[in-house]
Amino acid sequence: MMKYILASASPRRRELLTQAGIEYTVIPSKVEEKISKTIPSDVVMELALLKAEDVFDRHGDEDCTVIGADTVVVYRNEILGKPGDEEEACDMLSMLSDRTHQVYTGVALVSMENGQKKVRTFYERTDVTFYPVSRGEIAAYAATGDPLDKAGAYGIQGPFAVHIRGIEGDYNNVVGLPIARLYQELKKDCTKASAPKYKRLVFEE
Repeated sequence: MMKYILASASPRRRELLTQAGIEYTVIPSKVEEKISKTIPSDVVMELALLKAEDVFDRHGDEDCTVIGADTVVVYRNEILGKPGDEEEACDMLSMLSDRTHQVYTGVALVSMENGQKKVRTFYERTDVTFYPVSRGEIAAYAATGDPLDKAGAYGIQGPFAVHIRGIEGDYNNVVGLPIARLYQELKKDCTKASAPKYKRLVFEE
């Protein structure tokens, strides 16, 4: 029976996996996040792979697939990380107000096949457009502390949702994990002889 390990402590990613009916355990990566890439899609896949390989090397086996993920917000080719404080969060959100930006999530799957480590990476991109947001609205949101642990200083599934004009692409990708794409990728590895363990879903040939 295939086991799944999520190499992330993100409650949002855990929630998405649970909603999909996938049984998993959580072992957060301890690796230092260093990047050698500059293109956003390459950056998120590189970081996702770093996390997944770190956990697999410590806890992986023949019956295990480790899922790593990383999400970034990009505006005009600049990657926006997590704000350091409320002031930085306000600056980021003011910059994104009434504009369209991109959210990239990279996913890495690390497993063992015929005694060899098997690695697969992919990414999804979603365009997100904000309504105009006043400085007062931004300051009130920043004061809640919600933006401080989120790339780009906002969470689409939280109170800031009222300022989202629209999205083009996968909503869950913005939350932190393109769960539908992940499901399709996991299906590729499924056989009746070694079906992944799901609470509610069953892969069928």
